[in-house]
Amino acid sequence: MLEVADVFRLHGTAYRARFGDRLLPSQKRAVRDIEACRTAFFGGHLKQCDRCGHQVYTYHSCGNRHCPKCHRDQTERWIEKQRARLLPCFYFLLTFTLPSELRPLARAHQKKVYGLLMSCAAAALFKLTRDPRYLGARPGCLAVLHTWTRAMLYHPHVHLLVTAGGLSADGTQWIHSIHPHYLVPVKALSVIFRAKICAALKKAKLLDPSPRELWKKDWVVHCQPAGSGEKVLDYLGRYVFRIAIAKSRLEQFDNGQVTFRYRDNHSQELHRVTLPAEEFIHRFLQHVLPRGCTKVRYYGIWSSSCRQQLEQARALLDAPPARVCDPAPALTEHALPTPAPARCPHCRIGRLIVIEVLLPQRRFPP
Repeated sequence: MLEVADVFRLHGTAYRARFGDRLLPSQKRAVRDIEACRTAFFGGHLKQCDRCGHQVYTYHSCGNRHCPKCHRDQTERWIEKQRARLLPCFYFLLTFTLPSELRPLARAHQKKVYGLLMSCAAAALFKLTRDPRYLGARPGCLAVLHTWTRAMLYHPHVHLLVTAGGLSADGTQWIHSIHPHYLVPVKALSVIFRAKICAALKKAKLLDPSPRELWKKDWVVHCQPAGSGEKVLDYLGRYVFRIAIAKSRLEQFDNGQVTFRYRDNHSQELHRVTLPAEEFIHRFLQHVLPRGCTKVRYYGIWSSSCRQQLEQARALLDAPPARVCDPAPALTEHALPTPAPARCPHCRIGRLIVIEVLLPQRRFPP
């Protein structure tokens, strides 16, 4: 099956030669890791069938947080952990989008602007949820940063999964939202979000290049019911440990042209895009986050400083305590679990046994 790595391996060197001086260290690392993922570059094992003697080479994955082939198990563990944290209530999904006029600024100051986007969205929401006219309580909030559209275009926005209710100020009661399809007035939320971004950029001394018309136009904020929250977690979890595009959406790679499909979010129509390989790589790399840039944050009673309040909310909702997903305790050498060897792909009878550890071969360009 066609993979993103195939495009990078054939055209990554030419892309680095042409645009290498403009790439961030995180982007250079992503190109190298995706090219080398599950190759001899990262080492691996040589396995042999205990029946027919057939040998199979298996190589390690790169582990880069932007690689489309890595983190499947980590994604499933993350989703399971978030499900354990969910309270037995309804949820809303809110989306805050950074206007196009601020996208060049976001590109130039990714770590700072992305952080402000997430914190200002949460702050704007909590300003309204504190108001007794709307909720008068402190909800829980999970924020996940996205920077792409389904066509891999640059579109910074943040999704907030928010409880449809919250803990009262004195912690004695759980206050449900007034209406199952209504949390706070979106129009007012948009105005507050815009004002908080303006103030934050001004404080960070990043406001001057922004056009004045930007602060008068309507900003896009969307709110919709999210049921129990589990389906939203599944959607967000897909992109917490990778970005932009899965190999299942790639259709063709011929003569330096990459074709992939996507479904329009509004019309639900299926579209196909064909791009030169360099443009495909460019669209992919613009979503690679700089080192240390946080993609997931928790606010309200879900923040790490509010664990006692979260447990109080659980008690009020008569919910069982959250399952704590602690790392497994250290095991002795004799107690280490041994997974069953894989079946031989050649004879389909024997089992593959590791006969040699393959050391990493650092032969790819830096």
